Amino acid sequence: MEKIKSGFISIIGRPNVGKSTLLNTILEKKISIITPKAQTTRNKISGILTKQDCQYVFVDTPGVHKAQNELDRYMNKIAIQSTKGVDVILFLAPSNEFIGDNDKFILNTLKERDIPVFLVITKSDLVSQEGLEAKVKSWKNQEFKFAKILTTSATSIESISSLLEDIKEVLPETGIKFYPDDQYTDQPERFIIREIIREEILLQTEQEIPHSVAILIDKLEDKPEIIKIIASIVCERSSQKGIIIGNKGSKIKQIGIKSREKIEDLFSNKVYLELFVKVKEKWRNSASLIKQLGYDKDSY
Repeated sequence: MEKIKSGFISIIGRPNVGKSTLLNTILEKKISIITPKAQTTRNKISGILTKQDCQYVFVDTPGVHKAQNELDRYMNKIAIQSTKGVDVILFLAPSNEFIGDNDKFILNTLKERDIPVFLVITKSDLVSQEGLEAKVKSWKNQEFKFAKILTTSATSIESISSLLEDIKEVLPETGIKFYPDDQYTDQPERFIIREIIREEILLQTEQEIPHSVAILIDKLEDKPEIIKIIASIVCERSSQKGIIIGNKGSKIKQIGIKSREKIEDLFSNKVYLELFVKVKEKWRNSASLIKQLGYDKDSY
């Protein structure tokens, strides 16, 4: 048996602590969307990093937050469930924010897990060395025994390399790789395309459109010379539809252009993208609509 280590690493934390940024930085590929808004990630997304003697399977999760509707409850459930059946848990907390109730709720849940939990203090470049030391000290005062406490910055290659080495130390020597060497995510094309379009809507509509938007891929033809995509943007109110379309269709045109560029960049192919906007009132409180729009709690 080859001396290969491999295992699953859950990334958990409250919203906007840098989970998706960390995953994308580790993979050097964008598989998890990032916006300044809370609750950007909705699904469990696996990112796979394969080295010669080690395969890391990272599981990115939605931020744990106070649930307001059925979709929120679904997201929290996925996040907590992702900490079961893994080899290591990375609990992320930013260096420049207070320890809050959601942090304590997550830690309380993690007490039940009999596996190493690493505290990863993110955004270390945003505070002074003194501030960082004070943050580490305040976490050490919490009633939780971390296997390791690490500080990272998405801009620091050294901190990412050090984190990977620390994870590798505790991963089991399995002698196998769970995925082919060239595979970097477990998500299908449709999922990644949906997420890219949703990211662009969140970035371009700023505070006007909350997280009441979902994407349906109506048609996907992946040909050698071009990828053809027809997709529907689903929102909850007619007023939101108007904002997404914009004056004389200017906003949806820009969303389409930027989304197409990102999809072309990721898949290294030409893309034809056509977008439509539909209204489905209160879809976030409808279990059947949530399932139809790609958030199937029965699949986890």
